[in-house]
Amino acid sequence: MTKRHIAYLACATTLVGAFVGATPASAAHRVLMVHPGESIQKAVNAAKAGDTVLVLAGTYRESVTVKTPGLTLRGVDHRTVIQPPKKKTKSAPRGSKASVTCLAAGNGICVVGAKNKPLKDVTVTDLKVTGFAKNGVFSMGTDRLTVEHVTADDNGQWGIAQEHSTRGVFRENTARGNGDAGLFLANSVKAEQGAKDSKGAVIERNHLEDNRIGITVRRLRNLTVTGNYAVGNCAGVFVVGDENKPRAGALTISDNRVERNNKYCPKTARLPYLKGSGIVLTGTEKALVTRNTVTGHTGKSPLSGGIVLFKSFVGAVSEKNRIIDNRLEKNSPADLVNQEPTKRNNVFQGNRCRASKPAGLC
Repeated sequence: MTKRHIAYLACATTLVGAFVGATPASAAHRVLMVHPGESIQKAVNAAKAGDTVLVLAGTYRESVTVKTPGLTLRGVDHRTVIQPPKKKTKSAPRGSKASVTCLAAGNGICVVGAKNKPLKDVTVTDLKVTGFAKNGVFSMGTDRLTVEHVTADDNGQWGIAQEHSTRGVFRENTARGNGDAGLFLANSVKAEQGAKDSKGAVIERNHLEDNRIGITVRRLRNLTVTGNYAVGNCAGVFVVGDENKPRAGALTISDNRVERNNKYCPKTARLPYLKGSGIVLTGTEKALVTRNTVTGHTGKSPLSGGIVLFKSFVGAVSEKNRIIDNRLEKNSPADLVNQEPTKRNNVFQGNRCRASKPAGLC
């Protein structure tokens, strides 16, 4: 990114705004354009709060870290491709206290806030992130992050992921062929602690295909998973809690299409093998699962079935959940599976289905 480009764009924001379908930026909010062969990171470093970094169509072999509040990182749809560099970066010398970079951690785009000071109002949109060893887009310590119209394919762990954050919006993204979840939201992966109030995070209208799990929500409360399409994963949607307090739950899973998630994935330290799981709640309380269409799942895993309430291996139970007004068909071993004792007060009501375990839930 050269000074010439920055100066030019400060004067030409009207043209660029029309190009991306946005209103013209003010003098205080610049648009910094990145052409193929230039560095996205240099433009991000030059940007100030409220600026947009517009990355034109092309392949950019780098990793990008965003630490500026209010910044928008925008491509021009899937034609803007971010991939790992062809050459491996040098690791820090042994004993060095240098922090691990986004690329060294195996990630494509990192949006990171400071400790006890969340990074606010960042947007990542209209681009593709593919082929990274860990995650396509990873965020931590953010508030009101928006990730939309992003394609995250063939990354080693998660396609798009977030931890320790609030009020995130993940809308109309596509995640395919990732090693674990296509979309992953959690309080914390490493620390043993209770669920965090996400303050209304939204996961909506995303396409999740050929991942281990389409969507995973772990140790979180107060969010909505709605209007998503999960197909061809090992499991469609997972809501995971454990023995810590407060419990995961008090969330809504509604109006999703969850179809034929019959890919086989081997067991892990926390879960048995996965195959044929639609929507799974484990260690979850007070969740509302409603108006979902769950079809065509088949498997013999303890987690197989259309909508499954599963008592986790660490002993966390699922209780006071409401599974109502869903349409389920052609799921095996059953459309509805409840592995919790009846005294847990889980409610199954108004669901259109043929078979359940135990009988009588349809």
